[in-house]
Amino acid sequence: MAHQGKDYFESVSTQPRPIDAAFAPLVNFTKNEAAGGIVLMLTTLAALLIANSIPEVAHAFHEFWTGTKLTLSVGSWTFPSGKHAGHLEWWVNDALMAAFFFVIGLELKREFLAGELKDPRKAALPLIAAVGGMALPGLIYAALNWGGQTMRGWAIPTATDIAFALGVLALLGKRIPTGLRVFLVTLAIADDLGALLIIAFFYTSSEHLHPVMLGLAFAAMALMAALNILGVRTWWVFGIIGLALWYFVLESGVHPTIAGVLGALTIPVRTRVDGDEFTRQTRRLADEFERDRTAGGMVLTSMAQQGVLHAMEKLTEAAQTPLQRLEKGMVPLVAFFVVPVFALANAGVSVGGVAGQALRDTEAWGIVLGLVVGKTVGITGFALLAVKAGVCSLPEGVTWRHMIGAALLGGIGFTMSLFIAHLAFGGSGEEGAVRLEIAKLAVLSGSALAAVLGAAVLATCRSNQPHAAAAHH
Repeated sequence: MAHQGKDYFESVSTQPRPIDAAFAPLVNFTKNEAAGGIVLMLTTLAALLIANSIPEVAHAFHEFWTGTKLTLSVGSWTFPSGKHAGHLEWWVNDALMAAFFFVIGLELKREFLAGELKDPRKAALPLIAAVGGMALPGLIYAALNWGGQTMRGWAIPTATDIAFALGVLALLGKRIPTGLRVFLVTLAIADDLGALLIIAFFYTSSEHLHPVMLGLAFAAMALMAALNILGVRTWWVFGIIGLALWYFVLESGVHPTIAGVLGALTIPVRTRVDGDEFTRQTRRLADEFERDRTAGGMVLTSMAQQGVLHAMEKLTEAAQTPLQRLEKGMVPLVAFFVVPVFALANAGVSVGGVAGQALRDTEAWGIVLGLVVGKTVGITGFALLAVKAGVCSLPEGVTWRHMIGAALLGGIGFTMSLFIAHLAFGGSGEEGAVRLEIAKLAVLSGSALAAVLGAAVLATCRSNQPHAAAAHH
């Protein structure tokens, strides 16, 4: 629908100006499905190159993220303080990434209410596959690290990076059936939900929970939900209370990025104006605009035309859900700023410093095998069991070779895997710092291998197989 709207707008637009033509390639790139994944890939490579350049540059780059302090002070109050160091890396991982999780929350709510997850029959295959794709990698990691200090990182290989995975799919072009893309998107969203539950239940220590702050966090979320029910649709009202929610969650001892998801669940999904009313009102306003224009009025000087345009703007806003508007505005911000900055702050691992140790380390092998083998076998295996049991069927045009390729792409953990690695080993002293560097290298290596293998498998698939799915039942 978004593409149809864009095509209609372009069909009624005037001839593009030279400046529009000059910026057209950049604008078109940002609208490309693969753009976010490409930018993420470039920023990751940049971080790796800098971290493995001359020692002085690499050290300065590391110190920029971990040594640069940024605090807010009002009188005697300073934030963050105490256990919250407030360096740039903290702001990226604990504050900026809340926006990333907010978008995930919006996507989850939309999918459950109006997307693929609304229909149990359609959602069954990716949901079941997602369970296998999280369970088996965790089990592989646990089997290799059982009883050791590295066991805390068991959830690192369970995640899927949707931006990278969809970027690879988009680069493969029309040979990829639409059903496979929908499957992978739904699987990644379900995977994100699983990762959020893991973070909430396994990476939150009950010893550090503060009941009062936790209660205030629930009160803030309840207030946002009440405003939704009362019909408030102003985004900045939810934004202000959402910031308070983030602060309370941070001080409660739960990881603050969870606040992004909790806040997203309260965002309204109802419109103020239905389709019929929107059609009637826009026709009436268009007629008023035309009458004033025919009488010689100009937009710059005509109060009538300005009033009509303002009314149309308000009417269009009322015909859209706040969730749609927020998701549309937030997705580019997250894809082209938040996630690339996260990659710059977290993907800069010195390969030479830990490569030798990583080759002999069960933590590294647990992550790599979990991402490449665990994800592939878990996703494909659970999907096969579900189809054989008659619970669901393969999407139209999708074969089991497609499924294996998609399962391999599910092994691109990257963003969420690096995030969980920080939760597992960040802030654990010198030993934790080494563990974190090994985890980063393993995540990057496993994700890259999964991406290459997944693309190779999908490249061997025929471009259009509409009857292939039926042949397997």
